[in-house]
Amino acid sequence: MRQLPIKNYLPAARRSVTSSSQTRTSRPKGRLIWAHAIDSARYDALVQLAERLVMQGDDVHVLLTTSMKLSPPDRAGNGLIWQPLPEDRRNAAEDFITHWKPDLCLWTGGKLQAHILASAERANIPLLLIDAEQKLLGRQNWRWFPDVSRASLKKFTHIRTRDSKTHNFLRKMDLGGVSIEITGPLLEGAVVLPYVETDRDELSVLLRGRAVWMAAMLQPEEIEAVLTAHREVCRLSHRALLIIVPDDLKQTEAYSAALKQQKWRCINWSDGQFPEETTQVILADTRGEMGLWYRIAPVTFMGSSLRTGQTGRDPNEPAAHGSAILYGPNVRRYRNSYDRYAKSGAARAITDARTLTIGVQRLIMPEQAAKMALAAWDVASQGAGVMDQITDLVQDQFDQMDTR
Repeated sequence: MRQLPIKNYLPAARRSVTSSSQTRTSRPKGRLIWAHAIDSARYDALVQLAERLVMQGDDVHVLLTTSMKLSPPDRAGNGLIWQPLPEDRRNAAEDFITHWKPDLCLWTGGKLQAHILASAERANIPLLLIDAEQKLLGRQNWRWFPDVSRASLKKFTHIRTRDSKTHNFLRKMDLGGVSIEITGPLLEGAVVLPYVETDRDELSVLLRGRAVWMAAMLQPEEIEAVLTAHREVCRLSHRALLIIVPDDLKQTEAYSAALKQQKWRCINWSDGQFPEETTQVILADTRGEMGLWYRIAPVTFMGSSLRTGQTGRDPNEPAAHGSAILYGPNVRRYRNSYDRYAKSGAARAITDARTLTIGVQRLIMPEQAAKMALAAWDVASQGAGVMDQITDLVQDQFDQMDTR
């Protein structure tokens, strides 16, 4: 096969794409980290990493770019900005870099964009490739230009790989002074939430010996299935307690009406009451206390997942607090995470009230819930070490900037 010189690649790339409009907001003041996700799994991990970087740094913002096929993160704002990556054309790349003026770039996986990376290099932006994977470090149209991949890789000052195979591959490419190390895969990790310790202590005493489960981030359309399941659970364990957390507190009245209509013995947490021996349901109608409920409930059904059109809620939260996970079929937004937990035996899929009933009845057995909760914690903890390493690497880069 005849190979073309690298200088021919850039004009070819300009002919291979068309222009597109970009959503544009103002660059925030302070430090701006540009983080690019090439797929949905890395996208989820970067959102979590971005939140961590924003919380740890003073006046730090993160610009998260993705392919056109991915939508903005649910948690955009509070220091996190999202927009599609511009096309790999020189003019578009220069415009992007000139507008945002990022202080640092975190590029994940591979699928390198020659023009965009070249523009960043000309602007003296430190480039870090994280979670590098061998199969993503070349592009189909680069088969005619074998030096393009090497030239783009040499623009990075640090490369962190997800496995030894990629590490060895990069070592053989002779990338000069580029720092190459193995970190492991970049994955979403545990999300530990705060709680009021005295509330937990008091509830733990009051609920000792009782079977407790939770329906978290529930939609009004799901309440009937949850209450049907709880009625069956109560027949097996008459002292069972259900905690219901609405997804939208503005719709709390719909849950209260359903509980009242079916004559459940219920308390509203916002009233300042603690459950009595006869309480069957706690309606957790306050925000900011999920850390408490995940710690109290050994089993959690993650709502917003049973009906068509729903997209699920983050399973990393219950996993981080030792709660076994049940979930419905509509979890598109968090599919990668649910697949990881299900594969390890830490989560089980349900489809309706009947399968939810079966799942809860099995998991309220302490040994079953504990086994799944341990598996969930193991999965949730896998990404923590890599997150720590990347966070430290970013901080090291900022420290070097400060000393110049």
